[in-house]
Amino acid sequence: MQKIINELKLDFDDVLIKPRRSTLSSRSEVSLIRDFKFLYSPRSLSCVPIMVANMDTTGTMDMADKMIEHNCITCLHKHYSPEDVISYFTSRKDKSDLVFYSTGVSHSDIQKLTAIMNGLKINGLKTNNISLPNICIDVANGYHEKFVKNIRHIRDLYPEIIIMAGNVVTPEMVEELIIHGKVDIVKVGIGSGSVCTTRLKTGVGYPQLSAVIECSDAAHGLGGHLCSDGGCKNPGDFSKAFGANADFVMSGSMFAGCEECEGEWKYEYLANISGVPFWQPMSPHNMTDSHAQTTTRKTHLEFYGMSSKKAMTKHSNGVAKYKTDEGKCVTIPYKGLASETIQDILGGLRSSGTYIGASKIKDFGKKTIFIQVTSTHNRIYPS
Repeated sequence: MQKIINELKLDFDDVLIKPRRSTLSSRSEVSLIRDFKFLYSPRSLSCVPIMVANMDTTGTMDMADKMIEHNCITCLHKHYSPEDVISYFTSRKDKSDLVFYSTGVSHSDIQKLTAIMNGLKINGLKTNNISLPNICIDVANGYHEKFVKNIRHIRDLYPEIIIMAGNVVTPEMVEELIIHGKVDIVKVGIGSGSVCTTRLKTGVGYPQLSAVIECSDAAHGLGGHLCSDGGCKNPGDFSKAFGANADFVMSGSMFAGCEECEGEWKYEYLANISGVPFWQPMSPHNMTDSHAQTTTRKTHLEFYGMSSKKAMTKHSNGVAKYKTDEGKCVTIPYKGLASETIQDILGGLRSSGTYIGASKIKDFGKKTIFIQVTSTHNRIYPS
């Protein structure tokens, strides 16, 4: 067995996209809507293939409603109650196919998924117009045999839904998930997330750009699809992921801090001393101040990986003795409405299309040639 793979593997920061002659004269000529048909699900999707990650801060119902306005997808986190999920999909009939529900493969996860699907089936019988949600089956390590078996079980139970599952980073496991797990979309990425410490704690991972290039070839060869999950630090990274032949691109950190996020926010309130108004950070001491009850604004959000100590304490009564946490917790500034973030990403994609002569997002992979570089941009001033 070859112990060391000497072939160079690259990340988004290691490349730029080479510009090419183009007949496009305006960014408005680039269409970001793509129509999808799937290998197993009879459903189709027409959307902008950008996904908001199913983290409990970003994968929220408010985020989903906002992303629908831009024809983008949100993967709801799995920590909503069954009642809340049933209520959401019962009331949200328009474009609900752009909202995936997330689940794991533990016994409790499967029980919860079953309760949600059964509840929606009952409501569907009453109203005759509710379809079961598409799902994202999400685990940190998609390489164990039980994972594939449980996905296949879910596929047998719900043959009509679109199933996305991961995470993996190698072609052979992509093939395994598609052939034996009957997955429609394979989610690719290990350790590439901004608040993931898997590579530091375990030494395991794969540079995201190379993982997408290699895994997309395997997925497309079987008629499946691929989602690049993690590693996007700026809008240009979405272009690189699509250029590497990803069908969908998922991000959490790009949307963290937006108005539609949930979690532990820090606030400040408008104080007024001697007739001079100023913003004052809220603290346990002034939380009950009468001023704090009137004019407040968000300033920062705690953002953390779903394998972090913070997340496991919140959702699983702490880190089990046989585990280590594989995520970090950071505080990020308030970014405003998610519409501003997604518009920035979509604008970057359209501009990329004009540089490489791609009038459709589906053509990014055909038109992209990467240049390996030692530096991607001038860093004299921080962004």
